[in-house]
Amino acid sequence: MKKGFATVAQLAEFDEVIDVRSPAEFEEDRIPGAINCPVLDNAQRATIGTIYKQRSAFEARRLGAAMVAENIARHLMARFQDKPREWRPLVYCWRGGQRSGSFVTWLRLIGWDACQLEGGYKNWRRKVVEALTELPLRHDFRVVCGATGSAKTRVLEALAALGAQVIDLEDLAAHKGSVLGALPGRPQPTQKWFETQLHAALSRIDPARPVFIEAESRKIGRIHLPEALITRMRASRCVAIEATREARLEFLVRDYAYLGDDVPALQARIDNLKGLQSNETLDRWKGLAAARKLPELFAEFIDLHYDPLYQRSQNRNFQHYSEADIFRSTDLSPSGIRRLAQSILEFG
Repeated sequence: MKKGFATVAQLAEFDEVIDVRSPAEFEEDRIPGAINCPVLDNAQRATIGTIYKQRSAFEARRLGAAMVAENIARHLMARFQDKPREWRPLVYCWRGGQRSGSFVTWLRLIGWDACQLEGGYKNWRRKVVEALTELPLRHDFRVVCGATGSAKTRVLEALAALGAQVIDLEDLAAHKGSVLGALPGRPQPTQKWFETQLHAALSRIDPARPVFIEAESRKIGRIHLPEALITRMRASRCVAIEATREARLEFLVRDYAYLGDDVPALQARIDNLKGLQSNETLDRWKGLAAARKLPELFAEFIDLHYDPLYQRSQNRNFQHYSEADIFRSTDLSPSGIRRLAQSILEFG
């Protein structure tokens, strides 16, 4: 390896990882733990790109160099004045080209043993995509199934608290998976950032121990699950929660209580069911939402939407669903969920 360069496999050898791409590029996806020190901000990058295409490469480089120098100087003053002589950063841009090269040049002139990531973010992204075709095959999944309102995600959280290995896909996707699943104040990540976080989660777990994961369809909100993960999950052992309708209704009303705070948003989500329910039913549900009658609304969701959908999907999608280990519950309160998780963990 050429001096001043490092590979993706050497990431752990560095004290800090610096992403010098624009804020928009960083927001879409980045190496976990990286800090963003853009050498060109969003507007500057657009300006340089326009000059390059419409006028000349020389003019673009002439102006871009001045902008890059100014931005690097600002980052050096604001973020790195306290770093000791032994500090060793790794810097990357899109392809390991001029943006990261400029930053590394200045860091090395100062005296730090800075390195440039070979191939940049593009190489990192390629390795993540490749790994997501292979990593799921290493693991022994226990797929937690159950009708909507069975507290599957909360059971996963309780299992994790008890020391079990867990992959919480809905947390990574920032969505509960159902038509009402969007989370208040928490937008979904980009597809690439979801995959980066999933890669990190799968890389951390021990293949010698089982991993609990919730049964999901191919999409969680607008996030697509990798094909290798879906295939592996659908061929894995199932753990089925069978909670009473009363317990599920009480849980749903508690877990989705925030929906009553924004009636127009709730009604808009109900409208997403057009084509699946009659207009008369949708109008009735929107009326219940307007009256903030969540218990009555969720009772109808269970009977007319969630349960019929669940019965159609589980047996078809998960090969071993008919052989699932069944755990029954009449109590999905926080203490009831802890007991349920304990029973699942003890059963193995």
